[in-house]
Amino acid sequence: MKTIISKDGTKIAYEVSGQGPAVVLVDGALCYHDSGPGREIAKLLEPYFTTYIYDRRGRGESEDTKPYDIKREIEDLEAVIDAAGGKAFVFGQSSGAILSLEAARVIGAKIKKLAVYEAPMIVDDSRTPMGEEYRKRMEQLIAEDRRSDAVLMFFKSVQLPGVFSFLIRLTPLWSKLKSIANTLPYDFAIASPYQYGKPLSKDRWNKVTMPTWVGDGDKSPTWMRNSQKALVEVLPNAKYYTLPGQTHAVKAKSVVPELVKFFKA
Repeated sequence: MKTIISKDGTKIAYEVSGQGPAVVLVDGALCYHDSGPGREIAKLLEPYFTTYIYDRRGRGESEDTKPYDIKREIEDLEAVIDAAGGKAFVFGQSSGAILSLEAARVIGAKIKKLAVYEAPMIVDDSRTPMGEEYRKRMEQLIAEDRRSDAVLMFFKSVQLPGVFSFLIRLTPLWSKLKSIANTLPYDFAIASPYQYGKPLSKDRWNKVTMPTWVGDGDKSPTWMRNSQKALVEVLPNAKYYTLPGQTHAVKAKSVVPELVKFFKA
């Protein structure tokens, strides 16, 4: 992997593959270059784009600098975009979708087009709000080094099927998930301000004017789908897409053709 130094001196690791215009992939919780959908998505994008996968701070081969602040994660993403030539398409999933939106507020001119999949927001009464209480609970689990419980709490928070939570513990992936569970409080810090069951601010992202693709899966829970529809309403230049047969754990072969069409248009 290659490395860059973020603004606060933190080393951020990334991989590059493919050819063509740059696309930066922003992972959600419990994902890094060797665990998560990024590598498969990158492989399918390779014929069309130069794809950048990076380990968000605290994960994989990237360093971590305390205390955590979402502003530092925005600087990390900006550093990757700079390594990609100063401008890039960006695709963020789950908490990475919210991170990408927040980054677009700050470095908008560097993001040519933005695609986000299932930003985990709670904008109405279609499920119980989470917010600050859940963030503090997650921090407590990590402080007590209860990594397995923290991972399971995350799975419940996005309402993944119980059978998934059981079966994944029987696979080699489980140890990888636990190895980066310490970063879950970061994801909860990113998402919790938008998980109180309240409508999204009409002004929060009014400067995110680049063309934006907002996607969800038709098998995802109502609260998740409602939040994507609400997000489209507050973004200046966004369109809403639903992927048939998909859940929060979207399959690369389903989302990549949509990304190719959107970024190449």
